[in-house]
Amino acid sequence: MRVAVIGAGSWGTTVAILAAPSAEVRLWARRPDLAEAISAGRVNPDYLQGERLPDAVTATSDLATALDGADVVVMAVPSHGFRAVLEDAAPYIATDVPIVSLTKGIEADTLMRMTEVVADVLDHDPARVGVLTGPNLADEIVAGQPALAVVAFTDVAVANKIQSLFMGPRFRVYTNPDVVGAESAGALKNVMAIAAGMAHGLGYGDNSKAALVTRALAELTRLGVVLGGQPLTFAGLAGMGDLVATCFSDRSRNRRVGVGLGEGRNLGEITAEMHMVAEGVRTTEAVLALAEGHGVEMPIAETVGRVLYQGEKPADLVHGLMTREPRAEMHGIA
Repeated sequence: MRVAVIGAGSWGTTVAILAAPSAEVRLWARRPDLAEAISAGRVNPDYLQGERLPDAVTATSDLATALDGADVVVMAVPSHGFRAVLEDAAPYIATDVPIVSLTKGIEADTLMRMTEVVADVLDHDPARVGVLTGPNLADEIVAGQPALAVVAFTDVAVANKIQSLFMGPRFRVYTNPDVVGAESAGALKNVMAIAAGMAHGLGYGDNSKAALVTRALAELTRLGVVLGGQPLTFAGLAGMGDLVATCFSDRSRNRRVGVGLGEGRNLGEITAEMHMVAEGVRTTEAVLALAEGHGVEMPIAETVGRVLYQGEKPADLVHGLMTREPRAEMHGIA
């Protein structure tokens, strides 16, 4: 089997490593210098230092070379560049090849999830377009720590194929036919991770953070179900699992943004220090637009938006969250 991984960030490179025991993997890097460095040193010096790539993984900055003869295409490009890269790749992708998105974001202009962008750009069988998602922090996985993920395709046979491709003794993969739910959960949780980071940066303890994450799950479930996802998906790896990992791990980029904001730092200063994209900074605006368009109440996401885009201080917004109208716990979740 030949696999093309389009995007050589930390997660794209990790997924290339996961696929290497089962396939010949071509890893596409946008920058020629990075592709050359990976080829020369057998490591990704910018995004995954210290992890030697298997011999089955080769790097290139040429899309045609990366996609030539690919049996599976894995898209690991940030949401803001996803469409442009896919448009450039389109001539080299066969219409029946499974496409797996790793990107946990929403396109700002169209409010589309990445599988919807694929459908918009390519003449492709939608049943063969899906996602790989879950609580997957790259450095822990390459270190060999046990981890779980879910692969979501509406075509069960394709899901089983992708499951077999990535399954290993330290990386267990489940299947799920709910592409909308799995993909929505992955995008929406990044917004909540910023909120969790802000709580930590403000010095709040475990009670506060546990309460926030629990209510964050209720919020993302409300919107995800309205978008077409299944409620149980949000209680699984794509929802609760990914939310917990992203909200509590120091390795989470979105959480780190929130921590800095909670400590009173400027957003521009925080993001300038980060080598990789924090999807939640861009996704929050799209999530709020989706929520407004579907009449879904998302007070935590709204608070994050006011901090990110209106310059308000996290500490000044806590009172408003805590004094909202009383209601039953399960109100509006399903």
